[in-house]
Amino acid sequence: MRILLARHGETDWNREGRYQGQEDIPLSETGVKQALRLGERLHDLRIDRAVASPLGRAYDTARLALGDARADMLEVDQDLMEIAHGSWEGKLASEIRESDPERLAAWRDTPDKVHMPGGESLKKVLERAWPAFAKACEGLGPEDTLLVVSHDAVNRVLLCRVLGLPLFRLWTFRQAPATLNLLEGPEPGQLEVVRLNDCAHHTLLFGEAVHRAL
Repeated sequence: MRILLARHGETDWNREGRYQGQEDIPLSETGVKQALRLGERLHDLRIDRAVASPLGRAYDTARLALGDARADMLEVDQDLMEIAHGSWEGKLASEIRESDPERLAAWRDTPDKVHMPGGESLKKVLERAWPAFAKACEGLGPEDTLLVVSHDAVNRVLLCRVLGLPLFRLWTFRQAPATLNLLEGPEPGQLEVVRLNDCAHHTLLFGEAVHRAL
């Protein structure tokens, strides 16, 4: 089976560097364009199943990427929601650097050991997201393709699991807005990463395929 694991397009909070977590922030104008570009790239591909986080920025990215003809196939799974950042949500990194500097430093250096204030840990995100990911893969045949549209932290923990990386290594690769990862294999526990953080549909090779959300 083939799995297209995408991240949602840009939001205004992404551009500002504001922590979103489970706040339901919509796509920005740029984010809509990125999702449409993703749709252009996927237009001629057969997609047999599509699942997204219920948060609007992921759900709308998925619908735009699928296009009108395939939008009705889209399902949602609550367990693909972004990590809950708790009291960090809505704040800029500079504000958190003032109010919670030790935890912010740990989030950079040892993210696997951080529990967000009033929110979640990466381990908790993996414990809910991996079963949701595996459920979405159930019944897919060798030539079937699944589209999953989720969030930065969710994609990172899923990719760490596939790559066999410990969670503290999740900052060693990027997940830009409306990026695309391609995974292939016979079942979720035996996947290979074919493409990682592929933004060719909206960003030049040496362009800015980064984001300011953390």
